[in-house]
Amino acid sequence: MAARQMSLADALVDRRLGSNAKLERISTLIDWSRLEPLVARLRPGHTGRPPYAPLSMLKALYLQALYDLSDPGLEEALLDRLSFRSFCGFALDQGTPDETTLCRFRQAAAEAGVLEACLNEVNRQLVSKGLMLKKGTLMDATLIKAQHNPPGREAGAGGRHPQEPEADWTRKDGKFLFGYKAHVAVDEGSGLLRQVIVTSAKVYESEVADQLIQGDERAIYADRAYESKARRQKLKAMGIKDRIMHRRHKHIKVLPYWQQRRNHLISRRRAPVEAVFSAMKRIYGLARARCSTLERNAADIFAFATVYNLRRADLLTAA
Repeated sequence: MAARQMSLADALVDRRLGSNAKLERISTLIDWSRLEPLVARLRPGHTGRPPYAPLSMLKALYLQALYDLSDPGLEEALLDRLSFRSFCGFALDQGTPDETTLCRFRQAAAEAGVLEACLNEVNRQLVSKGLMLKKGTLMDATLIKAQHNPPGREAGAGGRHPQEPEADWTRKDGKFLFGYKAHVAVDEGSGLLRQVIVTSAKVYESEVADQLIQGDERAIYADRAYESKARRQKLKAMGIKDRIMHRRHKHIKVLPYWQQRRNHLISRRRAPVEAVFSAMKRIYGLARARCSTLERNAADIFAFATVYNLRRADLLTAA
């Protein structure tokens, strides 16, 4: 006798179907209702059907970041995976957004600064739970390749791409690189991202460093690119320990032994920030930009930072 096909009622009886422990834990980790006012002002998108709830759309973007999905991939997953529908709050008999609706919503969220505001709100809740240790802030930056290939060599290392005008050039280890830069402040000990600033690759780390100082940490850890006399004085005045590495200057070709030793110790303490960059590029697919504007790429990185923090917070609370 042929096996009987499972009905919808059968699926509902077996509660294991569509279960996703990771998403279930994230769902209860924070108060999502506090994000609703931040996203409610966006037009949720509709194509001849009732509009989707803005918070459901926001959660869909977080799923996209968490699982490194394209817009078509996210559309298919929302149709196919019960756990995704449950996380977003879509009923079994409810339609789900198509790729065009998702793309338009993500664009509107980027333009309104919603994803950055939501990251800040999530972080406020993680602070209230005592998960941000505030022992120190690890500052660093990483390069993200532009969506398009760099301009031709004849354009030189100052050329812009006509379809991606906000991407720019920088030089690292003797090579010219074209794209963007993500500047981060990572909480020492917890590994949570406290702040993210996205710029063109041309912006030097030291130009945005002061914006990454939170003011409530006990120490700042950073490599040589962040060294400046004014910044050291500022940290001293704020009562924050200066753990910025020393660099050679025009008249100092070899650092004194104590500075070399200090640099080595600082390097070991700030090493965990590399784990953030590794995850961002290898797991979350952000080695290359997905969009052609700085604004939209920044929104993608804010979404990554949010889901990264939620995953880290889940691990921290389970420990």
